[in-house]
Amino acid sequence: MALFRTKKAAIAAATAVLALALSACGGSGGGGGGSTESGASAPYTVASNVSLTGSPTFDKIKSAGKVRIGVKQDQPGLGFKDAATGEYSGFDIEIAKWVAASLGYSKDKIEFKPIPSANRESAIQNGDIDYYVGTYSITDKRKQQIDFAGPYFITGQGLLVKKSNTTINSDKDLAGKTVCSATGSTPLQNITKNYPDTKTTSFETYSLCVDALKDGRADAVTTDEAILIGYAAQEPDALKVVGKPFTVEKYGVGLPKGDTALRKFINDMFTNGKSTWQKIYDSTLGKSGTKVEQPAVDNY
Repeated sequence: MALFRTKKAAIAAATAVLALALSACGGSGGGGGGSTESGASAPYTVASNVSLTGSPTFDKIKSAGKVRIGVKQDQPGLGFKDAATGEYSGFDIEIAKWVAASLGYSKDKIEFKPIPSANRESAIQNGDIDYYVGTYSITDKRKQQIDFAGPYFITGQGLLVKKSNTTINSDKDLAGKTVCSATGSTPLQNITKNYPDTKTTSFETYSLCVDALKDGRADAVTTDEAILIGYAAQEPDALKVVGKPFTVEKYGVGLPKGDTALRKFINDMFTNGKSTWQKIYDSTLGKSGTKVEQPAVDNY
């Protein structure tokens, strides 16, 4: 599913996402009966008296009295941490808060833990976090190690290059070029497998890939187009997104393997909360002007 199909749309989206990143708007809150959280963008409430039988993850959360959520912190519009205030904002952050609130936990009971792409499965398996929300593509390989709720969003792999670059206009132009992506990410695996004439380099975070692009160590950065639009929005005179998405990526909430009760709980939340999902999208990525429908969940 392509988010941005034309150059004009990409530019408009970049401008909107930049405004979003600069305002660092973030909500709080939940998804059932209970108290409404403060915050202009909070479209949900904190549930009360939640009963979730058979979920060891929920039992851990109750015992700790807080929710530990793995996130990204360097993706404007999706998962971004403001260096000055320490506040997190973006679409994924709001989804993470919605899940927490539906479980009965308000913003002040959330501990966000930035986890690099390559360490997501181990962080879930080791119990370092209760769940992960951060542009986490659902794949069969990952489902062997963890479970996913969702998908809650669908996007596609794209390319970010320097504004002055005229040789890379799509994924058809990558032969002989060096492409950077996050270590362990699905986009990096796709380039390695399906573009054998393309060189690759990787770092723990996409922001380091963007640095490599700007100083000439890489010719392009690849990941989901929604993420790349955010980076282009930060430096529109230096960076641009080119071509059309060339994969389909389904974002899910990463969960401990075998916690069927929690996966069903979150899937039911998504299925029954379409208006809440729409409000979250409209207050974050939707400010780009792009219309996107909430996808149906996979009840595997």
